[in-house]
Amino acid sequence: MALCANHNSVYVALHISLIHSLFSLFYLTSSVAGIGSSAGSASGLITSYDVLYYTGVRAYFSEEWEKAAELLEKSMSTREALFRTRRQCHKECVPAGYDRLPKLDTEKGNVWDLWAVDWVQRRAECVRFCLGRAVTPAGQLPVSADIEYEFSTRNPYNFLQVVYWKLGKVQKAASAAHTFFVANPSHLEMRNNIEKYRRMEGVTEDAFQDREMETEKHWALYDSALTSEASSDWTHAVEKWMECVNETLRQTDECRAQCEVASQRLPENRGEDGMDGVFEKAAALSLSLLSCQQACVTQVATRPGRISAQEDFLPTQLEHLHIAQFKAGDLGGAVRSLRSLLLFYPSDKDSLSNLELYTETLGGDTEAHGTKPSQEIARYVSRSLQEKKLLYFGMENLNFNFTDPDLWTPEEVVPELLRDTWRAEKEVLNEKLKAGEKEVEMDDSGFYAGGPVPQVGVTISMDDNSLNGTNRVVLDGVLDQKECNTVLRLATAAASTGDGYRGRRSPHTPHEKFEGLTVLRAVKLAQDGMVNQSDAKLLHEMGERVRTLLHSYFRSPSGLHFSYTHLVCRSAITGDQEGRLDLSHPVHVDNCLLEPETRQCWREPPAFTHRDLSAVLYLNDDFDGGELFFTDRDAKTVTARVKPTCGRLVGFSSGPVNPHGVTAVTAGRRCALALWFTKEKHHRDMEREEAEALWAADGQSVMKGGEVKEEGREGTAAPARSGRSGSQSSRSRGRGRVTGGKDEL
Repeated sequence: MALCANHNSVYVALHISLIHSLFSLFYLTSSVAGIGSSAGSASGLITSYDVLYYTGVRAYFSEEWEKAAELLEKSMSTREALFRTRRQCHKECVPAGYDRLPKLDTEKGNVWDLWAVDWVQRRAECVRFCLGRAVTPAGQLPVSADIEYEFSTRNPYNFLQVVYWKLGKVQKAASAAHTFFVANPSHLEMRNNIEKYRRMEGVTEDAFQDREMETEKHWALYDSALTSEASSDWTHAVEKWMECVNETLRQTDECRAQCEVASQRLPENRGEDGMDGVFEKAAALSLSLLSCQQACVTQVATRPGRISAQEDFLPTQLEHLHIAQFKAGDLGGAVRSLRSLLLFYPSDKDSLSNLELYTETLGGDTEAHGTKPSQEIARYVSRSLQEKKLLYFGMENLNFNFTDPDLWTPEEVVPELLRDTWRAEKEVLNEKLKAGEKEVEMDDSGFYAGGPVPQVGVTISMDDNSLNGTNRVVLDGVLDQKECNTVLRLATAAASTGDGYRGRRSPHTPHEKFEGLTVLRAVKLAQDGMVNQSDAKLLHEMGERVRTLLHSYFRSPSGLHFSYTHLVCRSAITGDQEGRLDLSHPVHVDNCLLEPETRQCWREPPAFTHRDLSAVLYLNDDFDGGELFFTDRDAKTVTARVKPTCGRLVGFSSGPVNPHGVTAVTAGRRCALALWFTKEKHHRDMEREEAEALWAADGQSVMKGGEVKEEGREGTAAPARSGRSGSQSSRSRGRGRVTGGKDEL
């Protein structure tokens, strides 16, 4: 597990009393007695958590599991103690020097600036004294960007779940795994581990709690409020929305306090050449502080595991709150919340219309008519606007870079010279917000993802949500390693015959060799003694297993028939990979002709218009590249990626909601079973039935639909649960095929 970073922290040593005093705050912590005793040095003071972490990682790679567990846990508790101390120190020292502030209004001439220095120094002295009693000198220093990255992505828990597993402490291992997974939901290995932990003896449901929940409490409240709204429990929704607003404000204040107490870096290219004077450096560092505090909006509005923040997070909560209060009968509260929302968007037509409705409903309640906005929200907006004015002034006149995190910033705050750029950036944010609000593209296939998984040991690794699409799923555990090895052996044996599994250049790229084997060809090779009969039967049975799983999960409203089954191997051609830019298989849709420029997909020949459901069952991962990826209809915007591994099944509807391709195989050999299913019986795979007939002629039975049945009968899949019915508005004109079109996964 490599520790990665993109930036280096810079500690700025300041040379003037005003700036030095002001930003001494950034390295100071709490005076609370005993706060660092459990997470600090032998002296009882808080020490460097980055040193503890690095030492713990070294112990991990040395397989000193007890030591690694102790140090990694201590690094996290020390970090939390440091942050808690900073917050307390900030709180205690806010009043320091306040008695000097009135002098700024009464002193004449040039003396007022000395009183400003006096105020700053007293604040700095308070926090510095607090620091000296709680944190070691080394613990005061800023950590590097790589350490910040490690903790922000919860990587210590990644190490800890392995450590506790090695120590046999499975309850703690499960807890660490879950906490890491919350912030890394696409980490497939960790998801697999969690599923294993759930089945282990001694692991209770209590293990699957987020250890970092305290810092993400506002998201739990947000989700709880939405749940209450969905069930029309408006009283409970009001309670949760109010708690969510208050917790969001609290988390924002916590973040802003860290900006003041933690170290601040000068903006890039400022102060390094010695050309800036005292006031330029003071302005640059002050603007950095304000920018950090503004960025807290983004930090608090970003869910764990997400890259982008939820736009308009606080205004959105207020909008939900006033509606819930109105429906719960709290008109006075609804007016207060709506007036608070209007502080962000004072000319919003819908909000003004709602305010008029509430006012009319109140009738003669003069007290409620005079309800003011929340004082906390009013202070929040007022301070934020003043900060934005200073930051935009810095942008216009001091070459400072600032990205406004809010959509609600009024245009008059932005200097005239910057408004064109500001409008363009705001438009990008608005478009992004609108794109996020678009409904998921409808799929008329009649499939409805989310049904049960009938095979024991098979788990859902990714669903529509994590794959960012419709009717997509990744299932793990469909095959075990022994079965994968058996089919890989079958592929190798068939290739050695020089027939039926002919090695040739791929029809999609000259840089790979393509080999394919059908069930019928495998049966014939088995009859000729070229491959094992049991191996050929396993190839057939794998397809039945896939059909049963996908028929159930996608809640097919009708039976599924095999359209085509193909064991496909793609091998990178040695010495022919340098400078390669193409794909192993270009982006396409399985049952229509994709036209990315117009975002249309024409369901007509030569496309395989009868295909309704597609699947690929992976057999190995000892190769480079070869990942399946989904895109938008533009064939460029990648929406999800799936990494192959033994026993992993990817299933998806074959229509235009699921364009997909395969990245280049640049080393090794990628083998997988590709399958397509149809709801139209007359388009079923006749070759597969011929193979079954050959077995039947020999008096052998094969697995069909999860049951052992005599050949000659048609296997049926398990009955579907209540799925959506859907008509096919297609222009199907037959079963057209194109060269090389079989290996579409």
